[in-house]
Amino acid sequence: MAGWVSLDAAMRAAAAMSAAARARALDPQLHAFVSLAGELPHAGSGKLAGMPYAAKDLFATRERAPTCGLDHGIDLGAAGDADVLRRLDGAGAVRIGFTTMTALAYEPSGHNVHQRPAKNPWNIAFIPGGSSSGSAVAVASGMAAIALGSDTGGSVRIPAQACGVTGWKSTYGAVPAGGAMALAPTLDTIGLFARSAADLAVAAPIIAGGLPQLAPVRRAVVMADVLREAEVPVRLACEAGIAAIEAAGVMLTRRDAMAAIKALDAAALVVLQGEAARVHRARIDDATLAAGAAKRTALGAPFLERIFGEADVVLLPVMPVRTPLRSACDPASGAFDARALYRLSEWTRFVNLLGFPALALPVGLDDRGMPVALQIIGRPNSDLALIALAETVQKQTGWAGRAPAGLADL
Repeated sequence: MAGWVSLDAAMRAAAAMSAAARARALDPQLHAFVSLAGELPHAGSGKLAGMPYAAKDLFATRERAPTCGLDHGIDLGAAGDADVLRRLDGAGAVRIGFTTMTALAYEPSGHNVHQRPAKNPWNIAFIPGGSSSGSAVAVASGMAAIALGSDTGGSVRIPAQACGVTGWKSTYGAVPAGGAMALAPTLDTIGLFARSAADLAVAAPIIAGGLPQLAPVRRAVVMADVLREAEVPVRLACEAGIAAIEAAGVMLTRRDAMAAIKALDAAALVVLQGEAARVHRARIDDATLAAGAAKRTALGAPFLERIFGEADVVLLPVMPVRTPLRSACDPASGAFDARALYRLSEWTRFVNLLGFPALALPVGLDDRGMPVALQIIGRPNSDLALIALAETVQKQTGWAGRAPAGLADL
């Protein structure tokens, strides 16, 4: 997919108006937004001139306090617009509105009792993923070219799979978090959704200035035992994605990594739960939390040595399971399955503890017609190389160009 770079000036000028009109038409059914812009600002003249974007509702602006998934605005103590919003606006991008999220970004399915939860445009019976639900829905349904999300344990990658879009979780600290709600500050990262990696390639350097332009990805490790544990439809789709990466000239090695993931995940859960409680409740044993956070350094180097080895990236599914039905993730439903909810982030949380960049790459559909994504994890600050690899694969495949099946009914 050529993406935004293929549009001429006239098409760019019309893009924001078109996206805003589409949002007004579709949002009453999809609930992607909590706030839509009234009068759109004029596009600037920067690299993203006219690009319509949406922002997860945890970024502060001068005009409004974000709801952060609650039923009221929260004062984040910011002195103006969030850093990442200033960067996008300064590059000429046009903000369509602020998107639905789960309460305090602490839920992986998209369920929210405080606001209308976003609905998956592929099939509204299935979850849209969380916590950056609305941003993924907005991009998947054509209401924005790109959308900002945050990722503390998988909150960009999970909705990217559920909604069939490309999702980038940045290297820890690469994108400034000033003016954004914190959940677990040593795990929080800001990322982007787009239909194609080509659009990420344009926008990512704007919000993450200073990322190095590294050599193309040439070697990848497939987490073989992790892949074997995925549900069959997930595994088959991911194998197709892995084959496409190999066809792009990447040398593959298969290596078991489940034990390493579990060791990291135990520490990741301590930090995630502890820091979230400290930020929002101020109740946590500081010694326990410090011990969990200290494992980032202790476990990160061995992970690079034993799992990455000489490789540039490692490959595994985003989730071990197919995208669940909404009823399975709603505690008020008789069909609620707590284990299904837990498993959504089982293979994403450990990446946040490491602080590594990751990308969710659409690779096909499961047996129910719902999207499946392959997770590509890179070394620190290799974000642009991950995006370039995804762009190369998407030029050879048609997965990123598929429109959600449910849009025909809307």
